[in-house]
Amino acid sequence: MTDIDALFKRRKLNAARLPPFGFVKNKNGYTYSTHLIDGQFDMTVTVTKEGLVSTELVDTSTGESYVLHRISSATGAFVGRVREEHDQVLVAIANACFEPDVFKSEGAKRIIKYIREKYQDELEFLWPRFPDNAIFRRQDSAKWYAALLTVQKGKLGLSGDDPIEIIDLRMKPEDVNGRVDNNRYFPGFHMNKKHWVTICLDDSVPLEEIFCRIDESYALAVK
Repeated sequence: MTDIDALFKRRKLNAARLPPFGFVKNKNGYTYSTHLIDGQFDMTVTVTKEGLVSTELVDTSTGESYVLHRISSATGAFVGRVREEHDQVLVAIANACFEPDVFKSEGAKRIIKYIREKYQDELEFLWPRFPDNAIFRRQDSAKWYAALLTVQKGKLGLSGDDPIEIIDLRMKPEDVNGRVDNNRYFPGFHMNKKHWVTICLDDSVPLEEIFCRIDESYALAVK
């Protein structure tokens, strides 16, 4: 069964998307009702105004709450199917009504807004094992032109092991050589270091300069 807290941990509620999905507003938040297992269960999803999510299953034949899907030791084909359909509903709600909320720095938030408004691209989270990493890609060529990641400072050769948000960007090889100084610009983290650079989103490089680098990277990510 999906861990509800984990599923919604890195997402923020977009309340305007709840009614179109089928949620009904009430004094405590919003509720959504659907059926599972060909109508054998009524499922109610509650989303509070703060974005907290909870669910309840009721056996339609008895009117009693069903909880076996929450018990990890409960096995069998039937309870497995209940879990699967229950989780499918939650994943659909997460994708339709919540937005990614992984990156917390002001720099990352402004970069996401800049790319959304200029290129109409959204972050793609490709690696379940690394939920704090995401990429932007061109819609025409499908090539990446930026990656937002959270890494420990030490991995960039900086002092300390505190996490820091970074952006990877494409750059012409001749420009890479001239810009990488391991202070403001770093070799591309987990990228081809001849063609990518890394910038820390800690105000060491002005955002307007980063926006220019994003535009250059976008232009390089052609077919």
